[in-house]
Amino acid sequence: MQKRGLSRRQLISSASVAALAQYLPDVARAEQGQSAALGRRRFTQSVCRWCYASIPLRDFCQAVAKMGLTAIDLLTSDEWPVAREFGLTCSMGSGLGGPIERGLNDPANHDTIMTSLTAGIPQAARAGVPNVITFFGNRRGMSDKDAINNCVTALNRVKGVAEDNGVTICIELLNSKVNHKDYQGDRTAFGVEVVSAVNSPRVKLLYDIYHMQIMEGDVMRTIRDNQQWIAHYHTGGVPGRNEIDGSQELNYPAIVRAIGDTGFSGYMAHEFIPKRDPLTSLRDAVALCEV
Repeated sequence: MQKRGLSRRQLISSASVAALAQYLPDVARAEQGQSAALGRRRFTQSVCRWCYASIPLRDFCQAVAKMGLTAIDLLTSDEWPVAREFGLTCSMGSGLGGPIERGLNDPANHDTIMTSLTAGIPQAARAGVPNVITFFGNRRGMSDKDAINNCVTALNRVKGVAEDNGVTICIELLNSKVNHKDYQGDRTAFGVEVVSAVNSPRVKLLYDIYHMQIMEGDVMRTIRDNQQWIAHYHTGGVPGRNEIDGSQELNYPAIVRAIGDTGFSGYMAHEFIPKRDPLTSLRDAVALCEV
């Protein structure tokens, strides 16, 4: 015969439910606060055009806009108006700063690069393009000391144009181990020594997470320690430069949070080569980085 009233188990269960009911509003409030904090994250996701070259530009712009992105990286000046047709910004202008191999480290390249940047930066400003890319160049036996001095000399010649037009010159850090043999700007310390000597708010580094993971690792600490010299980020899975999902070694949600914690307010552009359906991979990457 069952006794009247609640059993010990029922009493414990009832108490647990009551405690949970009191706790859930706190959880909801915490989640709301976290969402509000994330909503204050100031940097913006973008995507590099060359990784999706098989998709016609207008189709790609339409797809990018439809998934909620607002910018595309590494468009040339003739492509900037196409992006604008779809309400998109070119977040990093390409084609003005010379080829990767023949960069700022060699004085023989300076006049060509400076002429192109001097003409192109005002054009970028008129088109609403906030950044333009250039490169350190290949070593070809040059010492780091000479290369740094040469890069500083070149950038000092053009930083006034960038400052006057509100456009940032971004020099990209690349790996020399896998993709860009002999490239001189293959370590963060090298790049920081250059841009800190130039000391302009419009001359900064493009920190490519994929490339720097290959060369030096310690990505999150490096970002935190050098955030004042970085104007732009690129993503990519290591190894292989493919999707930034669980198939590779980098923890992108944690890296994204580290970038956000620095107060970064620029663009982080996805620069991985999709192995699956390209637009599905891009959507997944954008969702992964919305943390």
